[in-house]
Formats: sequence, C-alpha cells, structure tokens
Amino acid sequence: MPFKKIATTTLFLSLLIWGQSQNVKNESSIKLAKETAKNILNNAWPSDKATSLKLWDYAEVGFKEYKSAALHVAHLTEAGFKVETGVAGMPTAFMATYGSGKPVIGILAEFDALPGLSQEGIPEKSIIAGKNAGHGCGHDIFGTASVSAGIAIKKLIESGKIKGTIKVFGSPAEEGGGGKVYLVRAGLFNDVDAVIHWHPGNKNEVTMKSALAYKSAKFRFYGISAHAAAQPEQGRSALDAVEAMDNMVNMMREHIPQETRIHYVITNGGKAPNVVPDFAEVFYYVRHPKRDKVVEIFDRVVKAAEGAAIGTGTSMKFEVIDGTHDLLLNKTLADVMQVNLEEVGGIQYTEAEVTFAKKLQTSLLGTIPPLDDAAKVFPLKIEMSSGGGSTDVGDVSYMVPTVGLSTATWVPGTPAHSWQAVACGATEIAAKGMLNASKTMAMTAIDLFTKPVIIEKAKEEFKKQKGEYQYKALLGDRLPALTYRD
Repeated sequence: MPFKKIATTTLFLSLLIWGQSQNVKNESSIKLAKETAKNILNNAWPSDKATSLKLWDYAEVGFKEYKSAALHVAHLTEAGFKVETGVAGMPTAFMATYGSGKPVIGILAEFDALPGLSQEGIPEKSIIAGKNAGHGCGHDIFGTASVSAGIAIKKLIESGKIKGTIKVFGSPAEEGGGGKVYLVRAGLFNDVDAVIHWHPGNKNEVTMKSALAYKSAKFRFYGISAHAAAQPEQGRSALDAVEAMDNMVNMMREHIPQETRIHYVITNGGKAPNVVPDFAEVFYYVRHPKRDKVVEIFDRVVKAAEGAAIGTGTSMKFEVIDGTHDLLLNKTLADVMQVNLEEVGGIQYTEAEVTFAKKLQTSLLGTIPPLDDAAKVFPLKIEMSSGGGSTDVGDVSYMVPTVGLSTATWVPGTPAHSWQAVACGATEIAAKGMLNASKTMAMTAIDLFTKPVIIEKAKEEFKKQKGEYQYKALLGDRLPALTYRD
C-alpha cells in the first residue's frame, strides 16, 4: 500500500476515534449534569413541598395572586435571578432571567386557583369555612415545580456545566384570564428558542394532544326597573334579555360544527323577584379546535345577544375577557422529553396513600382507572383530537417551539376542576408528582442547552406547523382583564 494512502487512512481512523471519544465525553457530561440537577431537586423537595402547601392555602384566583407570585419571586431573587415584576401590564406576572447568550430556554409557571372549589385535604367532600377558592387544577404545584426546575438549571449555568440563558415566566390567570396571551403580545418570548411547561394530572405522559382554541366575553344587558306586579308594563327586563340570548344560542347549537363547545353562567340576574331587573350579565365561553372557527362562532353568539336586546327593548354591551389559540405540538421536543420522563419514572404510593386514593375513588363517576396507573409512564402518543380544555400555552406555542408533560399528581381517574383534585393537592401524592415534573423539565432543558441540533430541528418543525399564519391575539388589543374574577 502506498505511503500516502496509509497516512490518509490512519488520519481518517484517528479523526473517527477522536470524534467518538468526544461524543462519549459529551454524553458523559450531559449525564453528569442531569444527575446533578436531580440531586439539586431532591434536596429542594422539602422546601418545595412547603411552598406548594402555602400556595394551596392561599388559593388566590386569577390576577389576584399577590402572595403566590411574591413567594415565587422571592425564591427566584434569592437564587440569583434578575426578576422583572408586573410585566405586560399584569401586577402578578413576572419574568426571571439568568445567564447569557444562546440558547434561551423558557419555563412556564402558573399559580392561580379556581373560585367555588374550597376543599380540605381529605378524601371526602368538605368545604373549608370562610374560603371560596381552591387549586382544582393544581397550579400551586405547577408554579412551584417550574420555579424549582429553573433554579436547578441556573445552578448548572453558574457552575459552568451548561451555557446559555434560562427564563422563568410567571403567568397569572391561566383560568380564563389569558395571562400568557399578554406576555406573548408584549414580545417577551421573541428571543426564546424553546419553551417547557407541565401540568398536574392523573397520569404520567408527554403532551401530544392539542387544546381547544376559545374566546370568552361577558354580555351585559341594561333595561328599566319597575314593580314586577303593580307596573310591569313600565319595565324592560335585562334578565329577559339574558334568557332570550341563552335560548337563541342553545338553538344555534344544532347548526354549528359538532366539535364546538359553548357554555355560560348567569353572573347577575337581578336582586329581587318583585323588581324588574334593570341589569343582568351572562358570561360565555366559545371553544373549537380551530382558532378561525372560534372567531366565526363567537360572532354569531354576539348576533344572538344583539337580537335579544332588540326583542326585549333593552340595550347590550359586551366585554371580551379572554381568547386563546389551539396548541401547536412539537414531536421533536416531545421525543426528547419522553426519554427523560421514562428515566424519571412514575409515582409510588405508600400504604397510607393507597388508603387515601381508594377512599377518594369511591366519589368518582364513570370508569375508574387502576391505582397502578400512577406508577406507569405512558408511551408517547399523538392524538388527533383536541381534548376538552383550553390553555393560554397555545398562544406561546404559536411564537416558539413548545413542549409539555403531565404527571400523576392526582389519584387516577380524578377530573381537573374538582374538589377531589383540590384534596389531592395537599398530599404527598401531589408532591411526588411535582418532583417528577421538575426533574423531567430540568433534564429536558439540559438536552436543549447541550444539543443545538434538537433546537434546530424543533424550529424547522415549528415553521412547518405554523405555516404562513401571522399570530394575532384572539382577545384583541384589550388590556388585561384584571377584575374578571371580581
């Protein structure tokens, strides 16, 4: 063999061996970073449990989460983040930043409770006296896990194990207030390369199901009061207008796409039966898997309200409260998160927790999953349906590649927005799921910080999914509805 050919072959083999050794070295450093993150989060767990229980007790509703947000801000500030509060016109919103340069990875944190879900942390319905709201969607542990994962990543950046920027977004009023929509509209995600989030649930899985786009509004009718028995002809009932609107919308259900969901509550129907109500209000949600259909159907609901006002001799004004996009899925990021979730694993119950869970399951309706589901990690599955709920994470997903997961923080079979979910929030069951979520998010973030090709591929998929669509907030240019829970 000629000397030149031997030298060339030797050089090629040397480069190949060097490349393989570098890959081994990189994989080893990534594994070490993940183990370090898990240890950090294990050590933080007692403190995180205490934080989540404080938030569970605060149970502050949308845009009123002053103590909850302040607690998260204090922890991030103490950890060394630069924290901006009151961002995007929302007093309880914040953005915490640490590090410099690319990539920029965001983690979403929620912390609002739901009205009307007061409940003790026991497996039977028991309202806490003097308390109205409760964490029926688990945002007390949602925000806590996200903040803790962010702090773990900060420590890795600080020690030089990874490079880049971590941002934790405190997003209030997810439950009908659209906090993230205002964050998106204010441009706070413009420099972010990927976003990670999670949500409490009753099983362990990476989210590959979209959400329903939706738009909500309060319709207010104004009439003329009068004595309902002596001079009814002098009155014009605002409540009649609400009922007429509701009847028309209910008839409309037959003539809209079957995937549509419309629901409402009458928030004000008058004060006394013998007084013709001169004011009444009804709060509507319109949902559909596609954002353009939501707008179309919502406009028909507005027409029903206008017709109701004409027919009852009243006047009507409406205020758009919220509007969110459907959720763009990113399989590139989901595949990465799935590997990390499988490494973290599911939830193991103690005997006491099994007793609690079995007792709670007796109050559930329908088919009840086995308790063993909490210990499983479900395989990654793309679901064509959009599920039954909506989330303002959808708006984030139209700005930047986004990925999320759910962990078994509730007893299997527990529905969201229920007293059972609130009860689980005060238990170790929820705390275990919270820890698993924080670990999975931190480990996924480490992959994004250390493997640029993942972000490149995720962005390519994102562009293909989004197409030519230019983002536009469904709630328009309104200011945050800070009093929507009043």
